[in-house]
Amino acid sequence: MEKKTTILNLIQEQGILPLYFHQDEEVSVNVLRALYAAGVKTIEYTNRGEAALRNFAKLREVCDKELGGMYLGVGTIKTAGAAQAFADAGADYIISPGLVEEVVEVSDKNGLLWVPGAMTPSEIIKAENMGAKLVKLFPGNILGPSFLNAVKVLFPDLLFMPTGGVELNKTSIGGWFKAGVCAVGMGSQLVSKEVMEDKKYAELTKATIEAINIVNASR
Repeated sequence: MEKKTTILNLIQEQGILPLYFHQDEEVSVNVLRALYAAGVKTIEYTNRGEAALRNFAKLREVCDKELGGMYLGVGTIKTAGAAQAFADAGADYIISPGLVEEVVEVSDKNGLLWVPGAMTPSEIIKAENMGAKLVKLFPGNILGPSFLNAVKVLFPDLLFMPTGGVELNKTSIGGWFKAGVCAVGMGSQLVSKEVMEDKKYAELTKATIEAINIVNASR
């Protein structure tokens, strides 16, 4: 099976896509291990600071050595240069907050799945016409499940995943799945600042298992 298809299937199967960034390499690695311990096999490491590329290369190394079956996505990619740098560092797929044509070109050239962000029907149409299979609804808390409910019928072949403001409870996650998402992106509501600053890795594993259970109950 082609890697792009494998990743798309995995995101759907997992039902959540944890995403985070921390400037400290060790914290970044330990968060990854904690998520893996909960059964997570793919995450998005966000390109949010100067240390992101260096830390990502370390995550790649740790995955290859000890976390079998883990696929690393990189998020907040807004330029061709960043896309290529992370592709060279071993990214398995690339996520953007919007639809960035130069990022699409780099991803295609490197044989990588790309996931664009969108918040209007026009952006979703453009993404679909450029070959997107999965669209990130961003910011999810502004759009809400009712937005997807209204537009999903127009895009029967697309997969949708909201990111931003998805909360770790049945109401929030269940509402999105009822509207027809294939997964939810979970950032600070799951991998919180407190978890990272206070190194509460066991708590993170527990919360992630809870999130996966809620997702499975919401399908």
